[in-house]
Amino acid sequence: MTISADMHPDQIPGYDGGLLAHLPELLDEPLFWLGHLASCVESEEAEELLFGADYDAAEDFHREMSGRVEWPTFTVPVNAGRLHIVYRNLEGDAGTDYLLHHPDWDRAELLALDDGHFMGPGLSWPELSAAADNGLSGGSTIDPDSRLLLLLPAFGDATVPAVAVERLVAALRARTAVEDPELLAAALLEGQGPCGPTHWTMNRDGQRVNDGRYSFRNPANGFALSADRLARVTTALAP
Repeated sequence: MTISADMHPDQIPGYDGGLLAHLPELLDEPLFWLGHLASCVESEEAEELLFGADYDAAEDFHREMSGRVEWPTFTVPVNAGRLHIVYRNLEGDAGTDYLLHHPDWDRAELLALDDGHFMGPGLSWPELSAAADNGLSGGSTIDPDSRLLLLLPAFGDATVPAVAVERLVAALRARTAVEDPELLAAALLEGQGPCGPTHWTMNRDGQRVNDGRYSFRNPANGFALSADRLARVTTALAP
């Protein structure tokens, strides 16, 4: 396995993970996206819109992927640093971790966990769309549609612009084979996964925070990031 230490690290500081493997080729597999977005659907109707007739095939694909010894990892550059999406292939505790790191930091910040004990959201809509569309090189892909869908499970925002549906429709149409991307996009933005939409504000200390009860970026939570760490996350993800 050959991975650049800068672009695709075999270790992420402060993250006690397994053998990380950079596998960008998975992003060209439509079945990958069905499993990746599965936690974002909150109704039987939305699940049918996502999986259609491909449910069994998608389940088999992700069972095979989660059975790998290595942990598939993807990277998205942001304003200051990189977001890492890690498929945690840990027996009995599988899930997807969303981490943010900057070379000057001693450790990566865990923003969201997509598993049976979901934690998040970690990204507001402006942060998500900025990361998807910034055009920065050095990640797993420069394709904005792939980046948007990669980060979508870590997103939650009660205030999204009208163009968000159109933006998500375009990504679903480009990267998946779902039959009705318009209806699916509307359902995904309405439900927004296990924690649902949360309200984001910029507090008087210049930290972008939210009111999510499971979010590391809600200062009211006992497990939230400290003030200085909230501030550096805000700076790194600034649109």
